[in-house]
Amino acid sequence: MISTKGRYAIRFLIDLSEQPAGKLVTLDEIAGRQHISKKYLEIIVKLLVKGKLVKGVSGKGGGYCLLRKPEEYTVLEVLNLTEGSMAVVACLDEDAEKCPHEGECRTLPMWKNFNTLVEDFFSGITIADLKDGKL
Repeated sequence: MISTKGRYAIRFLIDLSEQPAGKLVTLDEIAGRQHISKKYLEIIVKLLVKGKLVKGVSGKGGGYCLLRKPEEYTVLEVLNLTEGSMAVVACLDEDAEKCPHEGECRTLPMWKNFNTLVEDFFSGITIADLKDGKL
């Protein structure tokens, strides 16, 4: 299940994408428009800055802006950053230890296929798509 962190990060990026390119937007502005707590946005924006999805400028006149065009951000990229692994089962996680039952597991092909569907779905949607209502 995708947490509020992932959902709010996507809403944050959509909001930034609706602003003129390079315009710095404050957390107060976005929190007000998106009805998200500023304190919670502070947690999310730290992840987005660290992951190099947004630029933050401190001080008077500071704020946040996108580092790339909205069509260059996939939902999968945002979710991987905010949620960690998007693997549908623990054994498919990148960091998972090799399962001793992998060779005999009858459900593994199903989970692999489902995992691929999820990744393909989210990697095929961009922030621009969401901004423009193209779903």
